[in-house]
Amino acid sequence: MMDNIFPKIHREGYKFLAISLILSFVFWLFSNFLAFIMILITIWVYYFFRDPERVSINDDKFLISPADGLITEIKEVQGPDELNLENKNFTRISIFMNVFNCHVNRIPTSGKIEEIFYKPGKFLNASLDKASEENERNYYRIIDKKGKEIVIVQIAGLVARRIVCEVSKDQELKQGDRIGMIRFGSRVDLFFNNKKILAKVGQNVVAGESLLAGE
Repeated sequence: MMDNIFPKIHREGYKFLAISLILSFVFWLFSNFLAFIMILITIWVYYFFRDPERVSINDDKFLISPADGLITEIKEVQGPDELNLENKNFTRISIFMNVFNCHVNRIPTSGKIEEIFYKPGKFLNASLDKASEENERNYYRIIDKKGKEIVIVQIAGLVARRIVCEVSKDQELKQGDRIGMIRFGSRVDLFFNNKKILAKVGQNVVAGESLLAGE
């Protein structure tokens, strides 16, 4: 019960929370109003960096959402050039995370991290289609238990300035395990094929729990 009210926070949030608490105290010395504003900001910082436990379906016939947020696009595309998958066809589901969403990302199915590729870039609005080609991003190529390729792309946004990767190449992960996070507003793209789409554009999804596709 208390974990739902006061979830643990991601370690990336420790210093931001400490800074906002210190500023709240300093502002309190000069102005109760400014201190109140800083306390509200501190609450938001805690809320933003929350890292709640999630209960996955634990069934690799399904792909679960890698991110909290709003599905902005479902599209048939070619794979990312950066992973030499431009000649393969995929379904891409794009999930936009605003500054109020939990930004911890999770693996949609059990499998092995076959490749990780980081590409620096711009910080355009992550909801724009061109953000997938121009923004800072991190690619994860995953081989699932049946040998199929799945790709997750973390895309930094207009406010986001750091993509955090918490896994390594050749690491074996279970469905719903954490792979990292993106600070502040951002987007995650999921590439897959040969599965039935179970989600729709405009749907709000929860990382580690919401079903996006299945056999």
